[in-house]
Amino acid sequence: MIKNDLFLRTLNGEKIERPPVWFMRQAGRYLPDYMVLKEKYSFFERVQNPDLAREITVMPIDQVGVDAAILFSDILVIAQSLGLKVVMVPGKGPVLQTATTEAEVAALNVENTEEFFHYAAPAIKAVKEGLDNRVPLIGFAGSPWTLLCYMVQGQGSRDFGEAKRFILNESDRAKVMLEKITEATIRYLQIQIDAGCDAVQIFDSWGGMLSPAMYDEFSLPYMKRITKAVKDRVPVILFAKGAWYALDKLHAAGASALGLSWTTSPDYARKVCGADVILQGNLDPTTLLALPDVVAKATKKMIDSFGGRNHIVNLGHGVLPTTSVDSAKAFVEAAKAYRY
Repeated sequence: MIKNDLFLRTLNGEKIERPPVWFMRQAGRYLPDYMVLKEKYSFFERVQNPDLAREITVMPIDQVGVDAAILFSDILVIAQSLGLKVVMVPGKGPVLQTATTEAEVAALNVENTEEFFHYAAPAIKAVKEGLDNRVPLIGFAGSPWTLLCYMVQGQGSRDFGEAKRFILNESDRAKVMLEKITEATIRYLQIQIDAGCDAVQIFDSWGGMLSPAMYDEFSLPYMKRITKAVKDRVPVILFAKGAWYALDKLHAAGASALGLSWTTSPDYARKVCGADVILQGNLDPTTLLALPDVVAKATKKMIDSFGGRNHIVNLGHGVLPTTSVDSAKAFVEAAKAYRY
């Protein structure tokens, strides 16, 4: 039995004494002890080595006090599993081998998924041992549309213009790619669940870059398929950053909770999805760059905006690398001090 199960009880719709709290990208980037490991080991060594994955994933439980752990990994492991090279360039971020031609898309190999992720189960089991049933473990994957953005663009982008041009000019080929990403993602999530993940989150980080009609065509169907494939095994959180117009459809897909970015109000989400929808979010990550007492006040105000129920406290996107540990702690402590 998990000692602190507030997160899972909230996802199950139970009435609890306070909202649980965790935050996206809590494992890594802003923690001084993580930076020491970053200097010694490459990014994907940190992901694939069970001892390192355990140490990094457990760090924020011990040092910041969050109510759930999220596996230390990256959404781009799916691109790797499909056969593309991914390099993390210091100061720049990920640089990927692209797949845009008919031959390149045809070469993406879903059948390699289980072999590629041979490291995942040992890493997750090591993490679970390190957590020692203190808090639940969240597994995750990126949405097919968000993965396509990187696999076509070859790197991060402000507008992912190449990816959008690709789905407009080569929509049939794009859908072949999205199908392959979807199947690989389902297989990967099943591996995570089999190894002990207690819930999963799908990050549609660039969903909000699509128009509502384009979202319905190029993201929503694949999010729905992934959710349907795993929702009977563990709770699923869907986080489509900026895609406020799709919240009702994502809720209808069977998600246990919906993540909100800081540009979407909880009042709006409950209006379109129903009063009982479980919501996650949505403090602007830049708020954590402020002084701890400012962070604490902003966090309480944000929790108040969710109406004192059915809420998982989180940020509206990932924690920024320049966030101080003290401000991260202030965010967590403000949530843990809150009472319904």
